[in-house]
Amino acid sequence: MTDAELLRGPHVKELWRLAGEAIGRFGLIGEGDRILVGLSGGKDSFILLHLLHHFRAAAPVGFQIIAGTFDPGYPEFNAEGIAAYCRERNWEHRRVKLPMEELLAARHLESAPCGLCSRLRRGKLYGLACELGCNKLALGQHLDDLIASFFMSVCRGQGIRTMAVSARPEKPEHPTVIRPLALIPEKLLKETAGYNDFPAAGICRYEKELNSGDRAYFRALTDTITEKVPDFRSNFINSLSRPLPENLLAMPGCADPGK
Repeated sequence: MTDAELLRGPHVKELWRLAGEAIGRFGLIGEGDRILVGLSGGKDSFILLHLLHHFRAAAPVGFQIIAGTFDPGYPEFNAEGIAAYCRERNWEHRRVKLPMEELLAARHLESAPCGLCSRLRRGKLYGLACELGCNKLALGQHLDDLIASFFMSVCRGQGIRTMAVSARPEKPEHPTVIRPLALIPEKLLKETAGYNDFPAAGICRYEKELNSGDRAYFRALTDTITEKVPDFRSNFINSLSRPLPENLLAMPGCADPGK
């Protein structure tokens, strides 16, 4: 690998270890896989792309990587900077674009944009994966995202669950979604980003809505719990890895206890 392809910082070996553990434990990558990596322009997606290129060079199985960026069409979004970063490293990169400002206005969703944006972004990435013949879509959610999703699901009465580390598609033509950063705390990613010159993607114009939503609240709650229980994040992994359904409230023969 070239120097430009290498991650910098004191936590790089730990990132390799944790991402490698997730890939091995959950069988995320196999021989002949063609993987579309969702490159949003955030630190998590850049680090994910770097890690996968590292594994591609070192792994005993052969697989291909293509980076894909969803461009929401806002002038402040630095789509060209993201593309240039990939070009400088000879990484294949594609971009898909939608006029999100117009779409949100047409549906009168300017005050609550995140749901529609998330669905359309995922749909465009699915479409790009199909177009490129990719059987996997790698996304950059990390351990803190999984914990927040667990809290959101439990507190909203949606069941005891979180994001799947490997999610099979509902439609056969869609790629399997994989999350190689699932065992990595956000703190390691933040600190590593500080040692690397990732281009700024631009601040989301709906940052206020993002910072006041459920996910931001439960991420902050995770930090609060960790002050009291320092091993909370590793304990969370251990607990979700060893579910005890007999100790839950599900009624025999009923998948939904609310029925």
